[in-house]
Amino acid sequence: MATTNITMRMDENLKSQLQELLSNIGMDMTTFFVMTAKQAIREQGLPFQPTLEVPNMETLKAFAEVEVMKEHPECYKSYNSFQELLQEVEDECTQ
Repeated sequence: MATTNITMRMDENLKSQLQELLSNIGMDMTTFFVMTAKQAIREQGLPFQPTLEVPNMETLKAFAEVEVMKEHPECYKSYNSFQELLQEVEDECTQ
């Protein structure tokens, strides 16, 4: 299969960080970009979900707390319905 060259511009710092990451996992940038292109074609879309939402530390801690709660549900109160929860909150507010 014939190959072709692609020229692209990228921030130097970003390039260095990417090269270091890829080197740590035994890959070069050409392999990375070819893999990404093949995956995009296979999926007929981006091989990742672009988002502007980056969880902050508070959100990350909340995620971790939920995982602990899932592992130890016996340590936490649960409700059979949202109404039951609201009733308890209301009762606490009137005390």
